[in-house]
Amino acid sequence: MIVSRIHVPEALAASHRARSGTCGEAWIAGLPALASDCLDRWELRLDGAPSHGAVALVLAVVRADGALAVLKLQPVDDETRGEPLALTAWAGRGAVLLLETAPVSGAMLLERLDAGRSLAAVGDDTTALQILSEVLSRLVARPAPEGVRRLADIAAAMLDAAPVALTRLARPADRRLAQTCAAAMRELCDEPGDRLLHWDLHYDNVLAPLPAAAEREPWLAIDPKPLAGDPGFDLLPALRNRWDEVVASGDAARAILRRFDLMTEVLGLDRQRAAGWTLGRVLQNALWDVEDGETSLDPAQVAIATALLTRR
Repeated sequence: MIVSRIHVPEALAASHRARSGTCGEAWIAGLPALASDCLDRWELRLDGAPSHGAVALVLAVVRADGALAVLKLQPVDDETRGEPLALTAWAGRGAVLLLETAPVSGAMLLERLDAGRSLAAVGDDTTALQILSEVLSRLVARPAPEGVRRLADIAAAMLDAAPVALTRLARPADRRLAQTCAAAMRELCDEPGDRLLHWDLHYDNVLAPLPAAAEREPWLAIDPKPLAGDPGFDLLPALRNRWDEVVASGDAARAILRRFDLMTEVLGLDRQRAAGWTLGRVLQNALWDVEDGETSLDPAQVAIATALLTRR
């Protein structure tokens, strides 16, 4: 056991305390022992400083055969439970390859990618969006496996919550727009789809492989929040990418629709349906913001929804 060598970054610990209180503190307290157990079980050695997001601790490791990998450790909850299921279904096609998993603890051993080369570093936005759309087309080509959350359930819960939650928006125009988003999604709920969605595909979540794996795929998705549903529900994060460039264009609606049209063309989606599901994502973000105490819609979400209503 090498518990003493596992350092939990304070920013990660603070994130878990803020998200989950005493449960988060307990998980952080047990994290060094969990990491050490995984290192022993899978015969790994540490290979550099840890990294992290808001939820997961990521340790660069080397396997017994010398292959480079990363150990990803995160609590098992509704958001993370489906990740190994999705990665197993994708089997490295469009997504990072899952090497080992321990479902009870949430630990995953993944192939190592080039963390310094994400789509965020691709200078031309059209090129980056084309690549992201091609990655997404490979991901949604697969039906979702059993055990992944369903868009049908999530959409129904959103529509149940919306009438009360949206009254907390201070501006009548915001309430009307959010209600319009709800109505657009309600029209589609009888056909929620069965594709395996990523649910959080933006430029920072698409990385280049290391040279040894570059022949398999030129770009690979990471950190899915898997969902079974219609691919139109997966477009919003990419539409929101590099928002400063959309604003600087001087015509936000045109820039948004250019992105939307490119993505739907690559994915082969019906634009009216895709617009409706994307309006559903705007509603989802609105409900999350209201839950966090916000009383107005995010201006970027307003611009995206307003532009996409012209595709309805």
